[in-house]
Amino acid sequence: MSFYIFGMIKVCHIISGDLWAGAEVMACHLLRELVLTEELRLYVLLLNDGRLAAELREAGLSVTVFDESRCSFTKLAGEVRNFLKKDPPDLIHSHRYKENLLALMGSAGSPRTRLIATQHGLPEENGLSLLQGAKVRANFFLMSRFFDRTVAVSRDIRDHLVQSLGFRDDRVAVIHNGVPIPSENVSPASCVAGFRIGSSGRLCQVKDYPLMVAVASIVCAKRQARFLLAGEGSCRGEIAASITARGLDGRFVLAGHLDDMDSFYRGLDLYLNTSRHEGIPMTILEAMARGVPVVAPAVGGDRRDRRARRGGVPGRRA
Repeated sequence: MSFYIFGMIKVCHIISGDLWAGAEVMACHLLRELVLTEELRLYVLLLNDGRLAAELREAGLSVTVFDESRCSFTKLAGEVRNFLKKDPPDLIHSHRYKENLLALMGSAGSPRTRLIATQHGLPEENGLSLLQGAKVRANFFLMSRFFDRTVAVSRDIRDHLVQSLGFRDDRVAVIHNGVPIPSENVSPASCVAGFRIGSSGRLCQVKDYPLMVAVASIVCAKRQARFLLAGEGSCRGEIAASITARGLDGRFVLAGHLDDMDSFYRGLDLYLNTSRHEGIPMTILEAMARGVPVVAPAVGGDRRDRRARRGGVPGRRA
Protein backbone atom coordinates (compact mmCIF):
# COMPACT_ATOMS: atom_id res chain seq x y z
CA MET A 1 0.00 0.00 0.00
CA SER A 2 1.37 3.40 -0.96
CA PHE A 3 0.39 6.86 0.23
CA TYR A 4 -0.16 9.53 -2.44
CA ILE A 5 -0.70 12.82 -0.64
CA PHE A 6 0.16 16.09 -2.35
CA GLY A 7 0.82 19.47 -0.78
CA MET A 8 1.20 20.04 2.95
CA ILE A 9 0.46 16.92 5.00
CA LYS A 10 -1.63 17.40 8.13
CA VAL A 11 -0.51 15.00 10.86
CA CYS A 12 -2.16 14.54 14.24
CA HIS A 13 -0.40 12.61 17.01
CA ILE A 14 -2.53 11.18 19.81
CA ILE A 15 -0.56 10.43 22.99
CA SER A 16 -1.62 9.83 26.57
CA GLY A 17 1.03 12.04 28.15
CA ASP A 18 0.36 10.66 31.63
CA LEU A 19 3.95 9.46 32.03
CA TRP A 20 7.44 10.62 31.10
CA ALA A 21 8.80 7.23 30.09
CA GLY A 22 10.37 5.69 26.98
CA ALA A 23 7.40 6.11 24.63
CA GLU A 24 6.81 9.69 25.70
CA VAL A 25 10.49 10.62 25.41
CA MET A 26 10.66 9.04 21.96
CA ALA A 27 7.52 10.87 20.81
CA CYS A 28 8.96 14.13 22.10
CA HIS A 29 12.25 13.65 20.23
CA LEU A 30 10.35 12.68 17.09
CA LEU A 31 7.99 15.65 17.15
CA ARG A 32 10.82 18.09 17.87
CA GLU A 33 12.42 16.91 14.62
CA LEU A 34 9.25 16.75 12.54
CA VAL A 35 8.15 20.27 13.48
CA LEU A 36 11.13 21.48 11.43
CA THR A 37 9.72 19.83 8.27
CA GLU A 38 7.99 22.43 6.12
CA GLU A 39 5.84 19.86 4.31
CA LEU A 40 4.10 18.85 7.55
CA ARG A 41 1.49 20.64 9.62
CA LEU A 42 1.63 18.99 13.01
CA TYR A 43 -0.73 19.08 15.92
CA VAL A 44 -0.88 16.91 19.03
CA LEU A 45 -3.77 15.62 21.13
CA LEU A 46 -2.82 14.63 24.68
CA LEU A 47 -5.02 12.92 27.24
CA ASN A 48 -3.14 14.42 30.19
CA ASP A 49 -1.38 17.70 30.89
CA GLY A 50 2.15 17.32 32.19
CA ARG A 51 5.79 17.30 31.18
CA LEU A 52 5.20 16.04 27.64
CA ALA A 53 2.69 18.82 27.00
CA ALA A 54 5.13 21.41 28.35
CA GLU A 55 8.05 20.07 26.27
CA LEU A 56 6.00 20.05 23.06
CA ARG A 57 4.62 23.54 23.60
CA GLU A 58 8.14 24.81 24.22
CA ALA A 59 9.14 23.28 20.88
CA GLY A 60 6.44 25.31 19.13
CA LEU A 61 3.93 22.51 18.54
CA SER A 62 0.17 22.94 18.64
CA VAL A 63 -0.99 20.96 21.68
CA THR A 64 -4.58 20.28 22.73
CA VAL A 65 -5.30 18.44 25.99
CA PHE A 66 -8.47 16.41 26.51
CA ASP A 67 -8.19 15.51 30.20
CA GLU A 68 -9.15 11.84 30.49
CA SER A 69 -9.50 12.12 34.27
CA ARG A 70 -12.55 14.39 34.07
CA CYS A 71 -14.80 12.39 31.78
CA SER A 72 -15.82 8.90 30.69
CA PHE A 73 -14.18 7.25 27.71
CA THR A 74 -17.37 7.70 25.69
CA LYS A 75 -17.34 11.45 26.28
CA LEU A 76 -13.60 11.61 25.62
CA ALA A 77 -14.04 9.80 22.31
CA GLY A 78 -16.80 12.21 21.32
CA GLU A 79 -14.65 15.25 22.09
CA VAL A 80 -11.73 13.86 20.11
CA ARG A 81 -13.96 12.98 17.18
CA ASN A 82 -15.58 16.45 17.10
CA PHE A 83 -12.13 18.05 17.22
CA LEU A 84 -10.83 15.95 14.33
CA LYS A 85 -13.95 16.55 12.21
CA LYS A 86 -13.31 20.31 12.18
CA ASP A 87 -10.05 19.88 10.28
CA PRO A 88 -9.54 16.22 9.28
CA PRO A 89 -5.87 15.21 9.26
CA ASP A 90 -4.25 13.23 6.47
CA LEU A 91 -2.52 11.03 9.03
CA ILE A 92 -3.30 10.13 12.63
CA HIS A 93 -0.35 8.67 14.50
CA SER A 94 -1.18 7.02 17.83
CA HIS A 95 1.08 5.52 20.47
CA ARG A 96 -0.80 3.20 22.88
CA TYR A 97 -3.94 1.07 22.98
CA LYS A 98 -6.35 3.76 24.23
CA GLU A 99 -4.96 6.25 21.76
CA ASN A 100 -5.23 3.65 18.98
CA LEU A 101 -8.94 3.23 19.73
CA LEU A 102 -9.46 6.99 19.82
CA ALA A 103 -7.65 7.32 16.48
CA LEU A 104 -9.88 4.68 14.91
CA MET A 105 -13.09 6.19 16.28
CA GLY A 106 -12.00 9.73 15.47
CA SER A 107 -11.22 8.89 11.85
CA ALA A 108 -14.51 7.09 11.15
CA GLY A 109 -16.27 8.65 8.18
CA SER A 110 -13.12 10.38 6.91
CA PRO A 111 -11.92 8.23 3.98
CA ARG A 112 -8.81 10.32 3.35
CA THR A 113 -7.40 9.89 6.87
CA ARG A 114 -4.73 7.22 7.23
CA LEU A 115 -3.90 5.56 10.55
CA ILE A 116 -0.41 4.83 11.85
CA ALA A 117 0.47 3.33 15.24
CA THR A 118 3.82 2.87 16.91
CA GLN A 119 4.36 -0.28 18.98
CA HIS A 120 6.98 0.83 21.50
CA GLY A 121 7.27 -2.53 23.22
CA LEU A 122 5.47 -5.79 23.90
CA PRO A 123 3.17 -6.24 26.90
CA GLU A 124 4.36 -8.38 29.77
CA GLU A 125 2.35 -11.59 29.39
CA ASN A 126 2.69 -12.78 32.98
CA GLY A 127 0.48 -11.21 35.61
CA LEU A 128 -2.16 -9.76 33.29
CA SER A 129 -5.74 -9.87 34.53
CA LEU A 130 -8.48 -11.18 32.25
CA LEU A 131 -9.53 -7.61 31.48
CA GLN A 132 -5.97 -6.51 30.73
CA GLY A 133 -5.43 -9.52 28.50
CA ALA A 134 -8.65 -8.76 26.62
CA LYS A 135 -7.52 -5.15 26.07
CA VAL A 136 -4.17 -6.33 24.70
CA ARG A 137 -5.82 -8.76 22.29
CA ALA A 138 -8.41 -6.20 21.16
CA ASN A 139 -5.70 -3.60 20.57
CA PHE A 140 -3.64 -5.90 18.35
CA PHE A 141 -6.78 -6.96 16.46
CA LEU A 142 -7.69 -3.33 15.69
CA MET A 143 -4.12 -2.47 14.67
CA SER A 144 -3.79 -5.47 12.36
CA ARG A 145 -7.18 -4.95 10.69
CA PHE A 146 -7.76 -1.21 10.51
CA PHE A 147 -4.41 0.59 10.66
CA ASP A 148 -2.57 1.38 7.43
CA ARG A 149 0.85 1.05 9.05
CA THR A 150 2.30 -0.17 12.32
CA VAL A 151 5.77 1.04 13.27
CA ALA A 152 7.78 -1.41 15.38
CA VAL A 153 10.82 0.00 17.15
CA SER A 154 12.76 -3.27 16.78
CA ARG A 155 12.87 -6.26 14.48
CA ASP A 156 11.98 -8.48 17.42
CA ILE A 157 8.66 -6.65 17.85
CA ARG A 158 8.03 -6.69 14.10
CA ASP A 159 8.58 -10.44 13.91
CA HIS A 160 6.19 -11.01 16.81
CA LEU A 161 3.48 -8.88 15.19
CA VAL A 162 3.78 -10.63 11.83
CA GLN A 163 4.57 -14.20 12.83
CA SER A 164 2.52 -14.54 16.02
CA LEU A 165 -0.29 -11.99 15.75
CA GLY A 166 -1.19 -12.12 12.07
CA PHE A 167 -0.15 -8.62 10.99
CA ARG A 168 0.40 -8.24 7.26
CA ASP A 169 4.09 -8.18 6.45
CA ASP A 170 3.76 -5.15 4.16
CA ARG A 171 1.98 -3.11 6.84
CA VAL A 172 4.66 -3.34 9.53
CA ALA A 173 7.83 -1.25 9.32
CA VAL A 174 10.83 -1.10 11.63
CA ILE A 175 12.06 2.35 12.61
CA HIS A 176 14.52 2.26 15.48
CA ASN A 177 14.38 4.72 18.31
CA GLY A 178 16.99 7.44 18.38
CA VAL A 179 18.20 10.24 20.60
CA PRO A 180 19.86 13.58 19.87
CA ILE A 181 23.62 13.44 20.22
CA PRO A 182 24.88 15.85 22.94
CA SER A 183 26.69 18.84 21.48
CA GLU A 184 29.83 17.91 23.43
CA ASN A 185 31.00 14.39 24.09
CA VAL A 186 30.62 13.55 27.77
CA SER A 187 33.42 11.50 29.27
CA PRO A 188 32.53 8.72 31.71
CA ALA A 189 32.84 9.55 35.39
CA SER A 190 36.18 9.21 37.11
CA CYS A 191 36.62 6.39 39.60
CA VAL A 192 37.83 8.67 42.42
CA ALA A 193 34.69 7.97 44.48
CA GLY A 194 34.52 4.31 43.48
CA PHE A 195 33.13 2.65 40.40
CA ARG A 196 29.57 3.83 39.75
CA ILE A 197 26.97 1.62 38.07
CA GLY A 198 23.53 3.00 37.34
CA SER A 199 20.21 2.37 35.71
CA SER A 200 17.02 4.31 35.12
CA GLY A 201 13.39 3.48 34.39
CA ARG A 202 9.98 2.74 35.82
CA LEU A 203 10.26 0.56 38.91
CA CYS A 204 8.06 -2.21 37.55
CA GLN A 205 8.33 -5.98 37.13
CA VAL A 206 9.45 -6.07 33.50
CA LYS A 207 12.55 -4.00 34.37
CA ASP A 208 13.63 -6.69 36.90
CA TYR A 209 15.51 -4.36 39.23
CA PRO A 210 15.74 -7.07 41.93
CA LEU A 211 18.25 -8.64 39.53
CA MET A 212 20.20 -5.38 39.62
CA VAL A 213 20.25 -5.61 43.42
CA ALA A 214 21.52 -9.20 43.17
CA VAL A 215 24.27 -8.05 40.78
CA ALA A 216 25.17 -5.26 43.19
CA SER A 217 25.55 -7.76 46.02
CA ILE A 218 28.04 -9.81 44.00
CA VAL A 219 30.01 -6.81 42.74
CA CYS A 220 30.18 -5.02 46.08
CA ALA A 221 31.53 -8.15 47.74
CA LYS A 222 34.60 -7.96 45.48
CA ARG A 223 35.31 -4.27 44.91
CA GLN A 224 34.44 -0.72 45.88
CA ALA A 225 31.38 0.18 43.85
CA ARG A 226 28.19 2.18 44.17
CA PHE A 227 24.87 1.54 42.45
CA LEU A 228 22.34 4.22 41.55
CA LEU A 229 18.79 3.61 40.33
CA ALA A 230 16.68 6.53 39.09
CA GLY A 231 12.92 6.31 38.72
CA GLU A 232 9.69 5.62 40.57
CA GLY A 233 7.11 2.87 40.39
CA SER A 234 5.08 0.20 42.11
CA CYS A 235 8.07 -2.06 42.87
CA ARG A 236 10.03 0.51 44.88
CA GLY A 237 9.18 -1.09 48.24
CA GLU A 238 10.25 -4.54 47.03
CA ILE A 239 13.54 -3.17 45.71
CA ALA A 240 14.25 -1.21 48.89
CA ALA A 241 13.58 -4.30 51.01
CA SER A 242 15.97 -6.34 48.88
CA ILE A 243 18.68 -3.68 49.23
CA THR A 244 18.38 -3.79 53.02
CA ALA A 245 18.21 -7.59 53.15
CA ARG A 246 21.47 -7.86 51.21
CA GLY A 247 23.23 -5.30 53.40
CA LEU A 248 23.61 -2.76 50.60
CA ASP A 249 22.28 0.34 52.37
CA GLY A 250 24.67 3.16 51.48
CA ARG A 251 26.04 1.23 48.50
CA PHE A 252 22.80 1.09 46.48
CA VAL A 253 20.89 4.38 46.18
CA LEU A 254 17.29 4.75 45.02
CA ALA A 255 17.48 8.24 43.54
CA GLY A 256 13.78 8.59 42.72
CA HIS A 257 12.55 10.73 39.83
CA LEU A 258 15.25 12.91 38.27
CA ASP A 259 14.74 15.77 35.82
CA ASP A 260 18.45 16.30 35.17
CA MET A 261 19.30 13.00 33.51
CA ASP A 262 22.40 14.45 31.86
CA SER A 263 24.07 14.83 35.25
CA PHE A 264 22.92 11.31 36.15
CA TYR A 265 24.67 9.82 33.12
CA ARG A 266 27.76 11.99 33.72
CA GLY A 267 28.09 10.40 37.15
CA LEU A 268 28.25 6.81 35.86
CA ASP A 269 31.11 4.57 34.83
CA LEU A 270 28.73 1.86 33.56
CA TYR A 271 25.05 1.71 32.65
CA LEU A 272 23.26 -1.55 33.53
CA ASN A 273 19.96 -2.70 32.00
CA THR A 274 18.26 -5.76 33.54
CA SER A 275 14.93 -5.79 31.66
CA ARG A 276 13.18 -9.06 30.84
CA HIS A 277 12.04 -7.52 27.57
CA GLU A 278 12.55 -4.22 25.77
CA GLY A 279 11.96 -2.63 22.40
CA ILE A 280 14.87 -0.23 21.97
CA PRO A 281 15.36 1.33 25.43
CA MET A 282 15.75 5.10 25.37
CA THR A 283 17.94 5.05 28.46
CA ILE A 284 20.48 2.76 26.77
CA LEU A 285 20.62 5.10 23.78
CA GLU A 286 21.01 8.13 26.07
CA ALA A 287 23.83 6.49 28.02
CA MET A 288 25.70 5.44 24.88
CA ALA A 289 25.26 8.88 23.32
CA ARG A 290 27.19 10.24 26.31
CA GLY A 291 29.99 7.70 26.04
CA VAL A 292 28.90 5.52 28.98
CA PRO A 293 29.50 1.77 28.44
CA VAL A 294 26.37 -0.39 28.63
CA VAL A 295 25.71 -3.93 29.83
CA ALA A 296 22.30 -5.29 28.78
CA PRO A 297 20.60 -8.70 28.48
CA ALA A 298 20.16 -10.30 25.06
CA VAL A 299 16.38 -9.84 24.95
CA GLY A 300 14.09 -8.02 22.52
CA GLY A 301 15.68 -5.09 20.75
CA ASP A 302 18.77 -5.51 22.93
CA ARG A 303 19.39 -8.80 21.11
CA ARG A 304 18.45 -8.11 17.49
CA ASP A 305 18.99 -4.41 16.87
CA ARG A 306 22.44 -3.61 18.21
CA ARG A 307 23.24 -1.39 15.24
CA ALA A 308 20.40 0.95 16.25
CA ARG A 309 22.21 1.96 19.44
CA ARG A 310 24.70 4.21 17.69
CA GLY A 311 22.42 7.13 18.52
CA GLY A 312 21.45 9.80 16.02
CA VAL A 313 18.29 11.76 15.46
CA PRO A 314 14.98 9.91 15.54
CA GLY A 315 13.74 8.16 12.42
CA ARG A 316 11.89 10.35 9.98
CA ARG A 317 8.37 9.09 10.37
CA ALA A 318 5.21 11.14 10.13
